[in-house]
Amino acid sequence: MSNLQAEEYKNFEDIKKIRDDGTEYWYARELSEVLQYKKWENFFKVINRAKLACENSGKKIEDDFPEVRKIVEAGATQKKVLDYELSRYACYLIVQNGDPRKEVIALGQTYFAIQTRRQEVADYFNQLDEENKRLVIRGDIKQWNQMLLEAAHNAGVITNEQYAEFQNAGYMGLYGGLTVDDIHKRKNLKQNEKILDFMGSTELIANLFRISQTEEKLKKDNIHSSNKATTTHYEVGYKVRKAIQDIGGTMPEDLPKPQKSIKQIEKEQLKRLKNKKTKLLLDE
Repeated sequence: MSNLQAEEYKNFEDIKKIRDDGTEYWYARELSEVLQYKKWENFFKVINRAKLACENSGKKIEDDFPEVRKIVEAGATQKKVLDYELSRYACYLIVQNGDPRKEVIALGQTYFAIQTRRQEVADYFNQLDEENKRLVIRGDIKQWNQMLLEAAHNAGVITNEQYAEFQNAGYMGLYGGLTVDDIHKRKNLKQNEKILDFMGSTELIANLFRISQTEEKLKKDNIHSSNKATTTHYEVGYKVRKAIQDIGGTMPEDLPKPQKSIKQIEKEQLKRLKNKKTKLLLDE
């Protein structure tokens, strides 16, 4: 992921709102600014095209594009303006119908396509087999690690040595003092193999929680010291470990190593997909 992608993805995340029931939404007027529409009238046309696409897909417009009225300052007075609490699907339709010449629109298409797909997968997550659960979580970790890298950099983790120490601290907190090298050796991995690719879904989830919570805490606490950021990563990892311990779970270092790596699973699935496409062509 490029720096531009990471920044725009972060912008989409920053304007996301969460209701009391846990559902998420984006205000249309805030989204229009992120998508670099200077005039609401132009963005409103995009919304209308997206609403039509929503209706054509068989969904109810009011479910994904609920209208709200906001009070805004207009000189010395106040006035009510129209806004929308857009669902993720509504945002996806909007960027699909946006100005394709805007690079941020292309990034938005990718972001909301990924997020929409992940929600679909999450809805059926418990029905997935272990291999597919691992693929889904590993994909989430890749994105969150990119966001953690940015948050750590903003917190003062600049050099490669500092970042290595920062990453090591998180693992040490979660794995009871074991370093990255210790975990690598414990899993009996080759030098070029990544430990995240040899974790089961339970172990991956623990690490995803460590990564996402550290990223959030670095921003929330406004940390600006490499040492403090490293300590924070360790503390978050330790607290995740303590939570596992409190509920009687298996410690991460004691979880079994899967026989197949993530890369092997991906390779097998791509091969099956290729064979399936070939068969379909032959059937024609």
